[in-house]
Formats: sequence, structure tokens, C-alpha cells
Amino acid sequence: MVLCRITNHPLRSARAQTSAVSCVSAISALAATRFPRASTQTRSLGATRSRRQTSADPSKRDRDTSNDPVSREPFTILFFGRDAFSCKVFKSVYEARDIWHSLHIATNPDVKTGRRGSRLDISPLKTLGETLGMPVHTIPKERTAFRRWLPPPPFIPSNLNETVGAFEPSQSHVLVTASFGRILPSSILGLFPETQRLNVHPSLLPAYRGPAPIQRALMAGERETGVCVIQMGEMSRRQGKVVDQGGIWAVDKMVIPDDATFTDMQDSLAERGGKCLVQVLRNMLKGKAQCIPQAPLGAETPHAPTITAADSTINFAAQTADVIVRLERAIGHQRALSIPHVLPGGRSVSIFGLRTIPAGSPLTSEMDSMCPGRARYSSIAKQLLVACAGGSLLGVDKLQTQDRAILTAREWWNGLRGIELVKDGTFTFGHTAEDSTSGISQTSV
Repeated sequence: MVLCRITNHPLRSARAQTSAVSCVSAISALAATRFPRASTQTRSLGATRSRRQTSADPSKRDRDTSNDPVSREPFTILFFGRDAFSCKVFKSVYEARDIWHSLHIATNPDVKTGRRGSRLDISPLKTLGETLGMPVHTIPKERTAFRRWLPPPPFIPSNLNETVGAFEPSQSHVLVTASFGRILPSSILGLFPETQRLNVHPSLLPAYRGPAPIQRALMAGERETGVCVIQMGEMSRRQGKVVDQGGIWAVDKMVIPDDATFTDMQDSLAERGGKCLVQVLRNMLKGKAQCIPQAPLGAETPHAPTITAADSTINFAAQTADVIVRLERAIGHQRALSIPHVLPGGRSVSIFGLRTIPAGSPLTSEMDSMCPGRARYSSIAKQLLVACAGGSLLGVDKLQTQDRAILTAREWWNGLRGIELVKDGTFTFGHTAEDSTSGISQTSV
């Protein structure tokens, strides 16, 4: 759904500077720049238009406006991003040649990772941009340095020190972020018109504000999600402002399939988000774009904080098999699910290839009345069966003991039997024998 009318806000010039300042200081001074609010009458009229448009026929809201007459010149766009989501959104913009005159990328620098820096981690968006022949600008690695970083011309004037007192953002410049992972400072935001700072966010805002919206929606078992194109604002903890609480330019909803993984949803939402962004930019060029206020947060509005090690920790007594399977689909691409301190020596075990064993399955008879955490290897399913909360049953294809290779369920089970941790054909996660075996570190488990 793309919203189709806006009340334009006039821009106020930046406050005059009383002394010559450096290039960075000059732009930083623009952090104090504010754009005047529309009059009460104008805001009321805009709200009326918003309500009227929301109730309009969706087919008219979503119609292709690419052939409508254009009233403005194509944009010069600065696109901030880094990962696969960013790449898919960027490619949609790249392919829409009617909306841009110049297209630039700002992304993370190459970083050495792995043991002793043996691997070079390169931004996928950088690779895509270079492949397409687009200009790519690398931001500083350190966050403090990034707060002082400025994009090159044309986004800042070459004679900035001389013109800062009369500086006004160019109406042809647009700022876009998509899964960038950093908060843009006021010095960068101030280079662009307030209504042309756009973010593509993969959730139905205000639900799942934060850095991990796709993961959190899958973890919660949501049946519906979507993607929004929103207006970015400045962040101010003192005033309670966050960057993703701005007005909404476009939204597209979708049903979450039962077996959807993070990768599946990332691809689908990025594709939808790219299309929404292109349509918003086309409507801006035609003077037809509309931004409606984002609903306020409610007491029950879910948030999307960063995924941590605690999120990947499994407790069979507290989590059902369905919850654990959803967790793997949501965060298994970035963190292995693990059961801490379950083997001699305090070693953890990670689990992979999970599925819920349906109630009534013949396999449930093998685990009748077992307490959560009790496990048995099934030669029929060729899986490790683990009893979970609520009487549910989890099937596990592969396991990995801490500091060991990933093994099939059968290989791992045989390793347990070899060190006599299997009792009466079962093993209980969380209740292991004393680590009195000096050769424990030599086992294949």
C-alpha cells in the first residue's frame, strides 16, 4: 500500500554562523536546524486528507504511477546499507532509472575477522555497488569517528565554509537507509530535506521497532508482518525521540508462512520494501506522496531488541518444541541454539535441524511420560527425541558438543554411550555425571 498525497513543509534556512568553522563543525551546527511546523489549519487539513486516503480503494492507492507526468527532476540519492536486505532494496532503486539522476552508496569498511584476522569481511552492498559501477563511499569503522564523518560532494557543497550561513538542503537530494545498523548523526541528516530522509524497515510499525524485527516476529509466532517506508528523524534520548518513530510513507503487509525462516522473510520483505521505496520516490517526483503519522506505542506493542546469546539458550523445561523450532528458524542463521553446561567439564551442546514431533505420532510412544530434558535416540526417525515443556516432543537431526565437530544424532548418541552417560536408554540434559573421567576430552561427543 502506497499513500498518495503530502502537505509540503517549507524549509527554514540554517541559522547564521558567527564565525568561520571547519567543514565538519559547520555541518554539525546544522543539528540545531529545525523545520517550521505547518500551521494548525494545514495540519488539520493534512489529517483530513490522510483519513480520506486511508479509506480509499486500495487498488487506486497501489496503482502504478510510473507513467504519470513528472513535476520534478530525478533525485540524487545517498543509500546507506550493508547486508543482503540492503542489497535487494538497493537493486530495486538501481533498476528504477526514472527516479534518480545519481545514485551513491555509503557502507561499512572491510573488516578482518576470524583467528588472527585470517578472513576479510566485505560489505555485500559494497560488492554489489562496485559490480554495478556505482560510487561507493566507506564510512569509518569507529562509531565516534562516524559521528564526525560527512559524505562527499554533491551532498555537501565544496565551499561549505563560505556558504554555511545560507545553507539549505537541496530538494533534489534524498537519503535512504535500509538495514544499515548505525544511527545517523544530525550532521548527516541536516544535509537532506526533512521529508526526504527515508528508512525501509521490515515490520508493521510501530510494532517491532528496533534492530531485529524479522527475528523477533518469527520468535513470537506472528502470523502477519510487513515492511514500511518511514521518515527518519533525529534521535534524542533526552526528548524521548527515536529514529524509527517517524511518519509512514508506505506500508506493505504479508502473511508469514508456517515454515518461514529468517532468510525467507528477509528476501520477501526486502523485495516488497524495494518496490514500496521506488513507488514513494516516484510519487514524490509527481508531488503525490503522502506521509501519515505513525501510531503511538501501546503497552502491548512488541519491540525488537538486538539478538543476544541469552536468546539462543535452550531450557527444555520452560520452552515447548514449537517455541524452540521457531527460535531456530528466526536466529539459527546467526546463533546456534545451545543447552549450556550439560556435559562433564561444563561443556555446552548446540542443536540443529529441529522439528516438532506431532501429537499422536508413533514416535511419542517412545517418550511416554518423560520429563522435560529427557532424551532418547530413535532409530526409526534417525533423530534424537527430546521431551519439552507442555508434553511436546522435539526431533533433533544434528548436535555439536562445545569445541567439537557437528555430528549426526546417531554419532553424537554413540559418543554419549561410549562415556557411559546414557542410562536405561536415555540421557537427561542438565543432569550429568561428575566429571571424574580424565580422558573425557578425548571423546568424540
